[in-house]
Amino acid sequence: MSEQGFKDYKLSEEITRSLDSLGYQQPTEVQSKVIPIALERKDMTVKSHTGSGKTAAYGIPICEMLEWEENRPQALILTPTRELADQVKQDIMNIGRYKRIKATSIYGKQPFARQKVQLQQRNHVIVGTPGRLIDHIERQTIDLEQIKFLVIDEADEMLNMGFIEHVEKIIRELPQNRMTMLFSATLPKDVENLCHKYMNYPLDIEVKSEARTTSQIEHSIYSVRDENKLNLLRDVTIVENPDSCIIFCRTKIRVEVVFNELNKHGYPCGKIHGGMEQDDRTKMMNAFKQGELRYMIATDVAARGIDIENISHVINYDFPQENESYVHRTGRTGRAGHSGTAISFATPTEEKFVANVERYIGFEIPKRDNPSKEAIARTSPAFEAKIRNRRTVKKDRSSRSNQEVLKLYFNGGKKKKIRAVDFVGTIAKIDGVSADDIGIITIEDNASYVDILNGKGCLVLDKMKDTTIKGKLLKVHEANRK
Repeated sequence: MSEQGFKDYKLSEEITRSLDSLGYQQPTEVQSKVIPIALERKDMTVKSHTGSGKTAAYGIPICEMLEWEENRPQALILTPTRELADQVKQDIMNIGRYKRIKATSIYGKQPFARQKVQLQQRNHVIVGTPGRLIDHIERQTIDLEQIKFLVIDEADEMLNMGFIEHVEKIIRELPQNRMTMLFSATLPKDVENLCHKYMNYPLDIEVKSEARTTSQIEHSIYSVRDENKLNLLRDVTIVENPDSCIIFCRTKIRVEVVFNELNKHGYPCGKIHGGMEQDDRTKMMNAFKQGELRYMIATDVAARGIDIENISHVINYDFPQENESYVHRTGRTGRAGHSGTAISFATPTEEKFVANVERYIGFEIPKRDNPSKEAIARTSPAFEAKIRNRRTVKKDRSSRSNQEVLKLYFNGGKKKKIRAVDFVGTIAKIDGVSADDIGIITIEDNASYVDILNGKGCLVLDKMKDTTIKGKLLKVHEANRK
């Protein structure tokens, strides 16, 4: 942890204000190493584990260096998964809130036409998965001519998912005069080659993770036959009685089986896998983040880059077959200085994978005996009480900042010839409100969305119910209310 604070980086008042409202206090190690160099616009490769704070490490300098007045996208961030794309987009919007930075996320399993409309609006930052970005490039529905900043996030996972050729194709479409940052938990040869081919004398930054792996997470493993796993899972969860738990399975079919079993026994649980619609995945993940669900059964799609605070337990229902997958799964717990528990089930045929992981992480995973009947009987009352009690909904990192922001919906947009400047001109005339209190404005064909900052939202909402815009009285309400 660095002794420096974020104010020492000579950031603008808008960015430091956002960081304060988000509760950022001291930079993490990766942030203290990356931010000063990034502000000098130097290319870099960063080897850093999940949960180290790397999104803010590149998000803070990018938001600082973006020019708000430029209408065309200036930053492109590539991510391997849809969940990570949405997470990064939200982080960028939070960091750049008071600078009115607009970001959009682009990925598959989402209507192409809707994305085309989003890309026609002002966007400072585009976050996307390689496959869908290639689609937009080929159909000429994305403007990359003003890209000044490129981030390749989770580069090793891009390689594992077969995206590396897509990444190269995207890079070839970008201006050569740009800054490039590559983040990866490991640096395989193909990723190294990518760096040397498309980056300008990149600085290599490495954040060590060994101490975190051993000291903050308690690892253990159970030997079990596959047909006995469901019973063992029930016993282990009763004895452990986790506050918040992710259970990882190898396939979506296995996720469904485990979900149905736990749901049948009254567990407050959700599921997430690649066969689900993106909206359903997002709803499940949000319910888990907010504490409405205590258990999430997932494939590895959830292991990369999902920022959920205070997950007490990770259970590998199916032992991972790749070393990096074990690190990324177990890295969902023990984040941000908290302790965590990582429990794995391994069948006799998976012993070779266990041995490989132990060599990779540098220690032997302690073996446990199955919970005794006495232990289960002793812990069952507390487990049942926790299952019955409704959880207190957790607030995420941006909730304190969101208290100062109200997003308003207006039932008029481009088809009524309404522009962003019309909202600014009208709202800024309200007593007690200035242009500085108006955040991101999004104009669609038949609707508009306006962020009102600094706690002025209710005042603006009340006044705009009786105030015309370009001579039109629009219906207005909070954007999340219908």
